[in-house]
Amino acid sequence: MLKELYQYRQLLKSNVRKEIRGKYKGSFLGVLWSFVNPLLTTLVYAIVFPFLLRGNQEHYTTFIIIGILPWTWFTTTISQGTSTILINGGIIKKVYFPREILPLSVVSSGLINFLISCIIILIFLVCSGIGFSFNLLYLPLIIIIQFILQLGIILITSAINVYVRDSEYIINFFVSMLFYATPVLYSMNMFPTYIQKILRLNPMSTLIESYRNIFFYQKAPQFIALLLVFVFSSILLWIGILVFKKLEKGFAEEL
Repeated sequence: MLKELYQYRQLLKSNVRKEIRGKYKGSFLGVLWSFVNPLLTTLVYAIVFPFLLRGNQEHYTTFIIIGILPWTWFTTTISQGTSTILINGGIIKKVYFPREILPLSVVSSGLINFLISCIIILIFLVCSGIGFSFNLLYLPLIIIIQFILQLGIILITSAINVYVRDSEYIINFFVSMLFYATPVLYSMNMFPTYIQKILRLNPMSTLIESYRNIFFYQKAPQFIALLLVFVFSSILLWIGILVFKKLEKGFAEEL
C-alpha cells in the first residue's frame, strides 16, 4: 500500500492543495480564516466559560487557544474525512487511484492548517509573558500521534459511511459530545482522580494535555500516557486499513 501511495504521490499533493484551496474558495479572507475562526471561538469561551467554571486559571485565553486549535484539527478532520468518499464518488467511478489518498489528503490538509494556526499560540505565549522553552521540540511527536489517530478513525468512518449514510450524522454528534469529555476549556486537575482516569480513556485528552505541557506549562509531556495513545492509534490505524481495504471493493457499486 505504501509503495502504491508513493507512486501516486503527485496526486496526493494535488489533492491536498485542492482540499486547502476548496475550503477557502470564494472567501475574501482566504487562508486567514485559519486564524480568525479559532480566535473568535476562543473569544466567546474566554468571556463566557470563566463564569460557568468560577475558576481562576491564569492566562485563561492562552490556556483555551492551546486546547481549541488541536481540537479544531480533530473535529474538522473527522467531519470532512467521514464524507470524503461520498463527495468524491464521481472520480472514484471513473478513474483508478489508491482510495486511501482521499482520507490521507483530508488529514494532511488539516495538518497544514493546524501548523499555520499554531502561529496564534506563539503570539499568545509572547503577549501573555509565558514565552517559549526547549520542550517545544516535542511538538512534532505529539502531532504525529494525533495524525495517526485521526487517519485511523476516518479510514474506518469514510468506508462505513458509503454503506450506512446515517453514520456521518451519528459520528458528528458523537464528536460534539466528546468535546465535553476533553479538557479543551478546563484543566483535568479540577476533578478527583477517579474522574481524571475516566477522562483519560479519551486519547484526545492526553494529546490536549501534552500540547499544554509543552506550550503553557513549559515541561515535557507525560511520555507513558503518550506511548499508550501512540500504541492505541497505531492499532486503530491498522484496523482502519483492514476495514478500508475490505469495504473499498464495493465503493463503485454503492456510489
